[in-house]
Amino acid sequence: MSDAAATAEQVLAMTHLGPLDIGFLELEDSDPHISLAIGVVAIIAGPPPSQEELRIWLDRGLESHARLRQRVRRTPLDVSGPAWEDDPQFALAHHIRRTALPEPGGEPQLRELVATEITERLDRDHPLWRITIVEHLAGDRWAMILRAHHTMVDGISGITLLESFCDGPTREAGRGTRGGSRSRNEYFGWWKEILRLPVTVPLGTVGAIRALAPVLYSAIVPSPESSLNGALGQQRRYAVARAELPEVDEICSAQGVTVNDVAVAAITAAYRRLLLLRGETPVPGELRVVIPVSTRTVGAKQVLDNRISATVTELPIHVNDPVERLGLVHRRIREHRARGEVEAEQSLLTLARRLPAGVVASVFRVATRFPQHAIGTLATNVPGPRNRLSLGGHEILELWPCIPTAMRLRTRVAILSYRGRLTFGITADYDSTPDIDTIPSAIETEISVLLAHARGRRP
Repeated sequence: MSDAAATAEQVLAMTHLGPLDIGFLELEDSDPHISLAIGVVAIIAGPPPSQEELRIWLDRGLESHARLRQRVRRTPLDVSGPAWEDDPQFALAHHIRRTALPEPGGEPQLRELVATEITERLDRDHPLWRITIVEHLAGDRWAMILRAHHTMVDGISGITLLESFCDGPTREAGRGTRGGSRSRNEYFGWWKEILRLPVTVPLGTVGAIRALAPVLYSAIVPSPESSLNGALGQQRRYAVARAELPEVDEICSAQGVTVNDVAVAAITAAYRRLLLLRGETPVPGELRVVIPVSTRTVGAKQVLDNRISATVTELPIHVNDPVERLGLVHRRIREHRARGEVEAEQSLLTLARRLPAGVVASVFRVATRFPQHAIGTLATNVPGPRNRLSLGGHEILELWPCIPTAMRLRTRVAILSYRGRLTFGITADYDSTPDIDTIPSAIETEISVLLAHARGRRP
């Protein structure tokens, strides 16, 4: 692509939603029981803020990210693509909620509140984000639940949004999200690329589909029936597991694997335990997992948008030995990435940007009418802040990630690193997962077992 065309495409990306963003809107519209807002729960030391203190913190983010003042505008019949536009009725109070936990104000009460928040859809008539201030958290603490729609952020940019409210220098990189005027040369380059579509689209599509064939196969071919996949209700459950990063690093060094491998292996063990307790026998190929992969460059860290791809792999839930299970997870993830699946998906999304928005929306709309039965869960690992965060001089003690459930996935797991700890946030369908606490318990147990092996001890 020429420099002029690339510049024009970047300008368009500033105001128009990309294919993946359109897909998130269509997915949410397809099921009244889901909300596609992703979020993070910050647990903070000290008393809750006054309205004036809160306004000061939020103003930092508003100064850094123009997207916070913008809503999604759609045209009838999707004649043109959905676009971000300034909300003429923007009011900060619309995006702030205050609540308090019932006694005793502990973690169970906070997790129940988070589960309730996850179910609520954000108002499409206004910018797609909201903050909930939670008071009466035991231990002289309070919490802040930040949620933003998946059309607006992915996991990494969602953490960037949280950081923009925190103490420290104001972020500037997110300012360029309003769009701007386009020069004649930019338009010329853009139209030249359109005229080349009959050649570039078929060639690019063939190469991308060739690399994606294993992914498409895994996502389409049904796996054995499992209680992990099925219809979703309106309510959710939420649970949390924790692991210390230095201990995970010990496991990595001993087994020659990555932190992500250990996290996914622990999740594999948790699902194995869950199925066994339900009286189901884990079998090979029963549980396929979507693992999102960030394609965000360092220079784009401050931009509020989606820059993700994904791989689909089978979790070896039929394997009983923890070390063998970890080795299989490591090899399978490495093989999927070596095949170029992530790059191929990005190529298809780039090609989709050149198609009319109505066509892209129609493709997603049709796809959502065919309930998938092949994928059992999603596990996403987000690298969190390396430095300690604070708000008004009060330290953020913990960060809990929370992601929605959709596409018949009755459970999903998000992993976030912060302050030398990995935190697993598990979201589940309320009716079909009354045993959600099995998952965090099994995750923590598995990491303890792997650590014992790494230190040369049999657990």
